[in-house]
Amino acid sequence: MRRIVDLSHVIEDGMTTYPGLPGPEIGDHLTREASREHYAPGTEFHIGRITMVANTGTYIDAPFHRFEQGIDVSELPLEKLAGLPGIVVDASAAGRAVEAEAFDGLDLTGRAVLVRTGWSRHWRTPADFEGHPYLMSASAERLVTGRAALVGIDSLNIDDARDGARPAHTLLLQAEIPIVEHLTNLDRLPAGGFRFHCVPAPFRGLGSFPVRAYAILPRGT
Repeated sequence: MRRIVDLSHVIEDGMTTYPGLPGPEIGDHLTREASREHYAPGTEFHIGRITMVANTGTYIDAPFHRFEQGIDVSELPLEKLAGLPGIVVDASAAGRAVEAEAFDGLDLTGRAVLVRTGWSRHWRTPADFEGHPYLMSASAERLVTGRAALVGIDSLNIDDARDGARPAHTLLLQAEIPIVEHLTNLDRLPAGGFRFHCVPAPFRGLGSFPVRAYAILPRGT
């Protein structure tokens, strides 16, 4: 049997994904009790309602997130989101700033490059918002020249949140390389040999949206 590893955080009512952004409000549009009057005896349904910002949980950034004329999440080609050959770059000992040397000797072309920092251990704690790891601009340049298909990280932000220029976002999204932030469980993946999937619902006019990110490992892995 092939093995599937879930790489997404669970989205819960009221949780904080990023400081300053409101948490999702998850509730009822139609309760089971209220639905009973619409259906045959013994039959009931629930219809939920969600109010949230697009950058919630584990989410993908499309070029439109950074550039007004960039493609949005509805226009991201499935070829860049589903069934990508994946590699994990272990940056857990790199400190805050992941430098370009972390990608030396790696074949990045057409791959989902997932940067493991170990920061997801702080999810849903105050520590998640302070001193998180990020990619240096030279690292983003290396990923662009290496023709990565997608870049993900298990940290609060692929950029230093204190840097308003957001160079990693700028370089990657300008090259139409989608970014996935707030991944988790990257320590459960091998360095390579797996397939990565992270498809958002195709909302037009949004630059970011949550994904169910996961990896499919071959039999015997």
